[in-house]
Amino acid sequence: MNYAAQTLLERIQRDGKIDGEIIKVDRFLNHMVDPQLIDLLATDIASRYAEKQLDKVLTAETSGIMLAQAVAGMLGIPFVYAKKKRPLTMGAYYAAASYSFTKQESTTLYVSQEVLGHGERVLFIDDFFAKGSTLKAIEEIIAQARAQLIGTAVIINKSARRDIDSILTLEELQAAG
Repeated sequence: MNYAAQTLLERIQRDGKIDGEIIKVDRFLNHMVDPQLIDLLATDIASRYAEKQLDKVLTAETSGIMLAQAVAGMLGIPFVYAKKKRPLTMGAYYAAASYSFTKQESTTLYVSQEVLGHGERVLFIDDFFAKGSTLKAIEEIIAQARAQLIGTAVIINKSARRDIDSILTLEELQAAG
């Protein structure tokens, strides 16, 4: 286990809670945010993609924004977040539906055609990967833009999928008890 994973695990054990598949991290990741921890996690993820010649980092509003901004900053590229409400100022756009199992609601994600273009190489970032609904919506948006998804990176992967880069998996968290 690398330093970022070990640090995150210790923080979850100290200030969070693991209850089956529910991981409570609102005291340091997704309600109140520890910027030093985000920077550490972002450094780990950015190092995995430093040689991939990316054009953009893309995330969904809201929990992925802090990590996406930090990773994009380290890679020297812009980040875009898919919005949950389409502002009046957004002209042409890409859109796809996503269902949040945590919030028990469906929402539509919107990305302006002005900020995501044909042929761009994109890294998708989020805090958690669970059932894949957000990623599915992001993949639809990337396809609409005729861009290319180069990778998906999350802080915690709660699924059995191994094509999702993560700092920790649910299995690792449960094994650490």
